[in-house]
Amino acid sequence: MDYRRRHPPQPQTTNDDKKTAELDPVLHSMGFQIEEVSPSQLTGRLPVTPRCCQPFRVLHGGVSALVAEGLASMGAHMASGYRRVAGISLTINHFRSAAVGDLVLARAKPVHVGRSTQVWEVKLWKQPDPSSMQEGNNNQGPQIISESRVTLLCNLPVPDSLKHAGNALQKYAAEAPNKKTAATSKL
Repeated sequence: MDYRRRHPPQPQTTNDDKKTAELDPVLHSMGFQIEEVSPSQLTGRLPVTPRCCQPFRVLHGGVSALVAEGLASMGAHMASGYRRVAGISLTINHFRSAAVGDLVLARAKPVHVGRSTQVWEVKLWKQPDPSSMQEGNNNQGPQIISESRVTLLCNLPVPDSLKHAGNALQKYAAEAPNKKTAATSKL
């Protein structure tokens, strides 16, 4: 019996749960936990449970896309000075699966922050199985499961009725160490 069958992920209520519930209720409903929040990087984790799997008990590709769009949108919203943003393109490549019991880590970083568009790269990978480390197999590092590019329109006007939409992001970004967005176009 492998590690993930003997040690299924245990639900825990943490500050990251509260943060995720405020920032993105849909990601929260899948079990995702947002950790780092800044205009230059967002990170989080997703314990793979049956709730976020397709019938073969592996992470649903749509959930990977949901994580990518959610993290990139939050980052672009912050990087544009809390102006409204809208996703216009999402491309995703799936390299390997993550099964029930795996822990998926996510990181979103800006590739290009412009006046009217932004491009964000979002990578998801599996945390290495601790049982393989105990067996002396030190070669198994993080395994990338998907990589996405999200393009967003930015600096759109925020309707008066939604002026509060960025308040939670501002609160959690203020808790993080101050980092400037260092992304520039790599063209």
